[in-house]
Amino acid sequence: MSTTDPFAAIADPNRRHLLEELRRSPKTVNDLANGLPISRPAVSQHLKALLECDLVTVTTKGTQRIYSVNSPGFNRLNLWLDQFWS
Repeated sequence: MSTTDPFAAIADPNRRHLLEELRRSPKTVNDLANGLPISRPAVSQHLKALLECDLVTVTTKGTQRIYSVNSPGFNRLNLWLDQFWS
């Protein structure tokens, strides 16, 4: 389990955009970089931060790394947020 704060990770608007894109379907870094005004290496760094706090997962298919939303990571956020609605 990572010690990276998922709330700090999602504070960045570029990371939120990446998560919104991944919510629609799994994508490669190149697919994700097409929708942002930042470089492909910057997208990779943002994905690394999201990986470190378990909000995304990555699988390898041939030479491609495919990123997708990690539901269990978001479940932890939901559990924390839910305490404020009880």
